[in-house]
Amino acid sequence: MNNSNPLVTSKPTGDSVTSAVSIRRNNKIRTNLFLLRFIGPTLFIYLVYVIYPIFATFYYSLFKWNGIQAEKTFIALTNYGTLLADKVFWMTISNNMLLVIASVVTQIPLGLIMALILFAPLKGMRVFRTVYFLPLLMSTVAVGILWSFIYDPMFGIVNKLLEVIGLSSWQSGWLGDPKTAFIAVIITICWQYTPFYMILFRAAISGIPDEIYEAAEIDGCSGWKKFWAITLPLIKPTIITSSVLSVIGSLKYFDLIFVMTAGGPSSSTELMATYMYKQAFSKFNMGYASSISFTMFAIAFVVALIILAADRSRAKTA
Repeated sequence: MNNSNPLVTSKPTGDSVTSAVSIRRNNKIRTNLFLLRFIGPTLFIYLVYVIYPIFATFYYSLFKWNGIQAEKTFIALTNYGTLLADKVFWMTISNNMLLVIASVVTQIPLGLIMALILFAPLKGMRVFRTVYFLPLLMSTVAVGILWSFIYDPMFGIVNKLLEVIGLSSWQSGWLGDPKTAFIAVIITICWQYTPFYMILFRAAISGIPDEIYEAAEIDGCSGWKKFWAITLPLIKPTIITSSVLSVIGSLKYFDLIFVMTAGGPSSSTELMATYMYKQAFSKFNMGYASSISFTMFAIAFVVALIILAADRSRAKTA
C-alpha cells in the first residue's frame, strides 16, 4: 500500500543541489564577464595612467638617475633621507599648507556666497553668471600673464589704484618681493578657481526640493533661518567634496605658480610640484624628483583620508 502524500515534495538530492550551485556560479561568472566588457576599457586606462605611475614613481625614487641615460644606480631610500634634510623642500611643504588653508578658507565660502547670489531674484542675473564663470574659462597661462601685468610695479593696475587713492606708500613690486609674492599668487589662484566651487554649490542647492522651503515658510522661517536649517545641512556632502578637491588640488598645484613666479623670488613661492619640476628637468635629478613626487602623493592621500574619516565620525555621532 502506498502511503505517500502527493502534496509533500521530496527532498532535493545531492546531484540537484550541486547542479543548482553550479548554475548560480556560472550565472555569476557570466554576469561579471558582461559587466567587465563595459568597465574593462575604463579600468585598463585607470590602471595604466593612474595606478601604474604611482608604483613606477616609487621605483624610480630608489635610484640615482638623470632621466636620460639608461644606466641607473640603486641607492634604496637615500633620496628620501636627502629629502628630509632639504630646507627648500620643507619650505615648499609650508607654502603648500598655506595654499591649502587659503584655498579652503577663501574659495569655498566665496563660491557658496556667489552661488546664493545667483538665486537672488535680480534682473540681469544671466550676465552675472557669465561674469562669475569667466575666470574658469581662461587658460591658466593666460590668467598668469594677465595678473602679472596687473601686479606690474610700473604700469600695473594695483599700484596705479593705490596711487590714485593716496596710498602710494603701499606700492610694491608684488611678484618680486618675497614678502608679497606668495600673497599675490594666492589671490590670483582664488580668483580663478572660486567659480568652480560656485558651480558645485549651485548644482547642490538646485537639487533641494522646493517643498522643503515652502514648509519652512509656513512654519515662519525667514531667509537666514532657511539657510542655516535647510540649505547648509543638505549641501554638507558637497562642502566635504569641495574641501577634499581643494586640499588635494592645493597640495599638487603647479601651473599658475610656474607661470607667474617660477617659485621665486628666493623660493618664497616654491611649491612641491615646482620644486619637483626643477629637480627633474632643470637639474636632471630624476630619482630625487621622483621621491618628491611620491611624497606629494603620500601627503595628499593621507590628508584626504583624514578629512573623509573625520566626516564619517561626525556623521556617526550626529
